[in-house]
Amino acid sequence: MSGHRRAYCRIGGWTFLAILIFINSTTLLSVGQIAITTYHYDNNRTGWNQSETVLTPANVGSSSFGLLQTVALDDQVDAQPLVVPGVQITAGKFQGLHDVVYVATENNTVYAIDAHSGAVLLSPNFGTPVSNPLGCNNNGPNVGITSTPVIDPDSKTLYVMVYTQGSTGPEYRLHALDLGSLKDKVTPHLVNASHTLTDGTSFYFNATYQRQRPALLFANGSIYAGFGSFCDLAPNLTRGWLLGWTAASLAPFPSNELINQQAGTPTSFFLSSVWMAGYGPATDDAGNILFVTGNSDAFINTYDGVTNIQESVVKVSSTLTTVLDLFTPKNVAALDAVDADFGSGGVLVLPDQPGSIPHLAVAAGKAGTMFLMNEDKLGGFSTNRNNVLASYAVGRCWCGQSYFVDPSDGVARVVSSGGRQAKVWKLQTSPKVTLTQVTQSPLLGGGQDPGFFTTISSNGTASPIIWALSRPPNAGKSSPIYLFAFDPESGGSTMTQLFKGNAGAWPNRGGDANLVPVVANGQVFVASNQQLQIFGIKK
Repeated sequence: MSGHRRAYCRIGGWTFLAILIFINSTTLLSVGQIAITTYHYDNNRTGWNQSETVLTPANVGSSSFGLLQTVALDDQVDAQPLVVPGVQITAGKFQGLHDVVYVATENNTVYAIDAHSGAVLLSPNFGTPVSNPLGCNNNGPNVGITSTPVIDPDSKTLYVMVYTQGSTGPEYRLHALDLGSLKDKVTPHLVNASHTLTDGTSFYFNATYQRQRPALLFANGSIYAGFGSFCDLAPNLTRGWLLGWTAASLAPFPSNELINQQAGTPTSFFLSSVWMAGYGPATDDAGNILFVTGNSDAFINTYDGVTNIQESVVKVSSTLTTVLDLFTPKNVAALDAVDADFGSGGVLVLPDQPGSIPHLAVAAGKAGTMFLMNEDKLGGFSTNRNNVLASYAVGRCWCGQSYFVDPSDGVARVVSSGGRQAKVWKLQTSPKVTLTQVTQSPLLGGGQDPGFFTTISSNGTASPIIWALSRPPNAGKSSPIYLFAFDPESGGSTMTQLFKGNAGAWPNRGGDANLVPVVANGQVFVASNQQLQIFGIKK
């Protein structure tokens, strides 16, 4: 049963009735505001907020747009911020109704921050992070909460994967936290799993060797998490996993997906990690789960598409019992040999399209090729050709795609972000399905591995803005990252740059700043090293 809560406010001598509406009797949302409860905005991973009524190319491109707040945090942030308006905070000294930004750090602290004042409302810590796991420098000095949490707005629960140094070694625990208090709603679940290998023996999950980098996924009443490696430093002990839990109880699924099930190779080299530079697994209309895997044996070709599915887009059933489909590039062995992970980027599942092939997906990786696939028939594997709809050069990609619908023609666009440049591709669905590049951004600069992450804001389809974060430079004493805004409707073949501003710092140059800007309710949120910056229209 839905309900209403009324609040009166006085502005300029007039009394207004503000109506706050309970959605499904749970999360309290202010009228006209939206919540960002998962990585890249939705389970397709479009990165598109089409309900942004405040920010437009006109005001973002003016002097009125800029930095509003900087909030100090206790460590590096690899996770994307999440935003929920109208949360009833029930613990601490700031109890009451707030529009909240949730940020998780590598020190295992989860922050609830007032989106307007920048006040830290709550900041519980969930244990000692793991210091420099396996000596890997492809992360911060601490590894705690790395993946983006996910929120179920109906139950007002934030799910987060915490990595701690336990008495007997590193441990992962999945927590279900109340949005208003950030206290555990049920007993946290210690992550464990096993899977039968091809020789009949069992392989057991070991948190010492498994890195939980991809964003969490909430779908089908369940939580899903992917696991990979720490710098591939223990390829004999590390394998790619996708695990699942029932959301309400955190009970683990009876089945899981172990990507490499081979019992042994001459080199004892396994991997086939699920990491995707932090991009989250996606879902299709049927609730199936899609993700991309990284490299396996660099010395011999161990791919067979059944017991080892490296360098592939993989679709599995919601119960994780069945591999339903896959696409593997024809040069899988060459990709393995040079550590050119296809799985350095995620897979975007496009919203349904007109035409004879309504379900589409795109993915790109280190090699810099973006594949356009029929999501109902991904393409399988062939040594002769890539059985996909088309492929495009987008630049080497530690990155992930975004999506929006353009106001000029009502046609879908895919935004790639390989190299140092965002490219906008127009989707054609008839007489055949293709993508055509229509514009691109100026170069963003920055260092570290090629690629970055984008999000899109628009009001319906009107006033689209492409937002991006550069990575820090490789040289010099400072390590700034920059927030960019581009107008895809202006500038012709090169988009007009609306805004560039310092958006924090990233001194950890050994680990990529795989950061995602979040746009919601007239504000832009950027979490980086020990800080959250909030941008918007200055009063």
